Amino acid sequence: MAIKRVGIVGSGIMGSGIAEVAAASGHEVVLRSRSRSTADGMVAGLEKSLNRQIEKGKRTEAERDDILSRVTATTDLQDLSNVDLVIESVIEDLAVKKHLFTELDRVCDEAAIIATNTSTLPVVELAMETGRPEKVCGIHFFNPAPAMSLVEVVRPITASDETISQAMAFAETCGKEPVQVKDQAGFIVNALLFPYLNNAVRLLEQGVATKDGIDAAMKGGCGFPMGPFALLDLVGLDTSLAILDALYAEFRDPNYAAVPLLRRMVAAETLGRKSGQGFYDYRR
Repeated sequence: MAIKRVGIVGSGIMGSGIAEVAAASGHEVVLRSRSRSTADGMVAGLEKSLNRQIEKGKRTEAERDDILSRVTATTDLQDLSNVDLVIESVIEDLAVKKHLFTELDRVCDEAAIIATNTSTLPVVELAMETGRPEKVCGIHFFNPAPAMSLVEVVRPITASDETISQAMAFAETCGKEPVQVKDQAGFIVNALLFPYLNNAVRLLEQGVATKDGIDAAMKGGCGFPMGPFALLDLVGLDTSLAILDALYAEFRDPNYAAVPLLRRMVAAETLGRKSGQGFYDYRR
């Protein structure tokens, strides 16, 4: 079955980014948010993103209008009843996601695939909240979704070959490079990335170097496009802490034990770009 109609649940930056990718590749998209204002805000954000691409000469006004014509915003979960695939992209909280998967199982067509964009949480636990565990998988896009080429297609032990095949094909039609991974905390990228980010915070806490020095060292010495602190601010310190906690809970590896400074900054609500201040100040 070719995936033609896609539902996106979640009004954050990932939800709107995935919606843009899907609509730009010819899929009909239903964006669902809990409030009318955030649902409309997602469409406005999508239009703003497309307008920036027009200014840069990457799209035409006709292309923008064509993409927007395939996107519908709603607050009613029932409007996802006829999608071929729904991708959940809400807060990284297992209890919240479990409840949502129960509801999605109730409203979605029995043939629909229900996927999560989680970066760390166990997909099998979400699958078992439904009556269709064989049709549940992870489809993990990276931020910003329109620019990043990788998609991790996460296979829980309950998923069928057909489900994974369809998920891989969907990612390919979106112009992405899908990689199939086992349902294990962190999958590939975060399992490798977050010990690095955590240890960068440890170096800062120990006074080995300044954040600017550490960022400059990793850019200049390793050729990374941005340093660890700029990347932590982009990801969000609260999201980063949640990922580290999930990794540590599964593996008990000291490299995954969040450095106290990171936990204190989250407690102080200095979360990075999203809050205006993290390791760097974005309020200027």
